[in-house]
Amino acid sequence: MEIIAYEMRFQKDIIEQSNISCVPFEEKYFSTYMHIYNECFYEMRKTLNIEPYNFLNDYEQIKEKSKDIYLLVENEEIIGSIACYGNEIDDLIVSKKFQHKGYGKQLLLWGMQCIRKKNNEPIVLHVAEWNNNALLLYKRNGFEITNIEKVR
Repeated sequence: MEIIAYEMRFQKDIIEQSNISCVPFEEKYFSTYMHIYNECFYEMRKTLNIEPYNFLNDYEQIKEKSKDIYLLVENEEIIGSIACYGNEIDDLIVSKKFQHKGYGKQLLLWGMQCIRKKNNEPIVLHVAEWNNNALLLYKRNGFEITNIEKVR
C-alpha cells in the first residue's frame, strides 16, 4: 500500500497565543505516554499496514529525543504531548479521553511558540494523508502543504 505524507510549513508571521503550559518529558511518565502514543497511532498504523501497530514499547526508543518532548499534564494525568525538534513539530498527541476539546490546537500553538523562542526558521511538520483531522487542524492554524512525499 502506498503511503502519502505531506510536508507542511507555517506560512504566517504571527503565532496565536496558547493558553496552556507544558512541562518537559520525564521518564516517570513513560508508561502512560507509551499507552497514549500507541493508542493515538494504532488505527493509522493498522490501516496503513505499518508494523508493529503498537510501535512504542521501550523507553530507549525515545530516550535521546525525550529532551524535546513536552507534556500537557493536569493533576498528574497526561492530556497530550508535542515534540519540538529544531524547527519541526512532531508527534502531537492527545489522549482519547481529552480529544475534541481544543487541546490539539493548544498543543500545536504551544509547540510553535516553543520553536519560535529557539529559532526563526520556518516551522515544519509532516502528516500522513490518512490523518484528515490533523491535516485540517494544521491548515486551520496557518500551515500549508509544501511537499507531497511517498513514504512507501
